[in-house]
Amino acid sequence: MRAMRTILTVLLAAPALAAAQTVDQAVLDALSAGLAADLGPATAPQTGGPAGNSNPDISLILDVAGAWFDGEPSQLGAHDPQSTGFNLQQLEMHIASNVDPFFRLEANLVFSEFGVEVEETYGTTLALPADLQMRGGLFLTRFGRINPTHPHAWRFVDQPLVNGKFFGGEGSRGLGAELSWLAPLPWFVEWVGSATMANGACCARSFYGADDPGVETPADLLYTAALKQFFALDDAWSLSWGLSGQFGPNASGNGNRSEIYGTDLYLHYRPANSPDREALSLQLEAMYRTRQVPSDRLADYGGYAQLVWTIDPRWEVGARYGYVSGLSDDPLDPGWVEDRHRASGQITVYPSHFSRVRLQANRDDRGDAVTWAGFLALELLIGAHGAHTF
Repeated sequence: MRAMRTILTVLLAAPALAAAQTVDQAVLDALSAGLAADLGPATAPQTGGPAGNSNPDISLILDVAGAWFDGEPSQLGAHDPQSTGFNLQQLEMHIASNVDPFFRLEANLVFSEFGVEVEETYGTTLALPADLQMRGGLFLTRFGRINPTHPHAWRFVDQPLVNGKFFGGEGSRGLGAELSWLAPLPWFVEWVGSATMANGACCARSFYGADDPGVETPADLLYTAALKQFFALDDAWSLSWGLSGQFGPNASGNGNRSEIYGTDLYLHYRPANSPDREALSLQLEAMYRTRQVPSDRLADYGGYAQLVWTIDPRWEVGARYGYVSGLSDDPLDPGWVEDRHRASGQITVYPSHFSRVRLQANRDDRGDAVTWAGFLALELLIGAHGAHTF
């Protein structure tokens, strides 16, 4: 109110001042000082982040599934339905906000029947020069297409076989730092490199796994490198192609190391003039792993291919085939000798943008046994959750 009275005083005095055509500079200085004092520090320039700092985006995503297995279940993903009956795959809480103009903070907390897990929590830079960006904290590494994503972004209920065998039930994940660079080229090209801890049975299975010998030199860390590319072929077709690699120590002996190489491709068709928003996508990933073990070097490989047809905004159907080779005398998987194949088919209905119901059938061939499985999965989302990467 005092500020308003001061402003009115200036306005009422203006005609007289103009008529006199002379103004005492001391009077003007006094008016300016009084106005500044009345307004106080609330009008000072704000140096913090956007208003969202104190009101972060929060969302909850529930994934539950009814499952049936006609034999022994052998799911490899930690979020896969694991037994006949009802399964809580996860309840994920996603929290995100810009901290200030320089950093963004994100966290993913996973609630299960047995406790709470910090799946990811990391800070991302927002203002580095030269198209650079850094990330630090606990995060899923950007190896391939499936690994950096969460179950609510998957097109099938369960994780591909090769990801479970090579990375672990939670995928490749660790504490560390990541640097990415967006190259100034005519098409989208991003280079990504990260260094993370090499231990964790859940998420560094091909490296230290359940062992934790500590870090004495940089060679004791797990390094991930990736190249991401995107090509807009025309108004309807687009293509993403990536190359990835992981390099780090393993637990089979002093100085022994593991390497995983991968390539991924995503071909997407969506005509811009389709009234039903019809789309078709083909996604493929292939991986090759080599590991030093005492007096030997082991090599195996695997991958998957999936085709998904989005009929309209409410319905989609898809098919997936996955394969992983077996090995003899493998200390990490001594019983996994035979090649393994899994074929899956799914039908999904989206009642809205925030819910989906999926029916999926699997045929899992482990060489010495075949297991059939069926899943009826429900997903519900509330709150603010950002769009996923393409």
